[in-house]
Amino acid sequence: MAYNKLSTYKTAWTEDANGVGSVIYTNTAIVSWDDDTITLRSGKWETVTTKRKMNQASHQFGLGFGVYQRDYTWFVDMPDGDTVLFTAGMTFSRNTKSEAA
Repeated sequence: MAYNKLSTYKTAWTEDANGVGSVIYTNTAIVSWDDDTITLRSGKWETVTTKRKMNQASHQFGLGFGVYQRDYTWFVDMPDGDTVLFTAGMTFSRNTKSEAA
């Protein structure tokens, strides 16, 4: 299995001609994006699979973020290079520092 591409198991995704997209895993839009922002949601399922699918979406659609876990806590490497604590429903700029959701 390629770790940089989404599998279809319980997963669907959409992307329109305007660059607006979403990855849905088990009924939760875990990654949504438009030209300016990205939103991450766990659906209260902070699992290895959710995290992997978020990272696969980032790679496949060129979103520039990464999600990882350290000592049971999730973190996000932002497109601008900063690292922040993961918060369900967080929204951040595709190109600059994170902003409040």
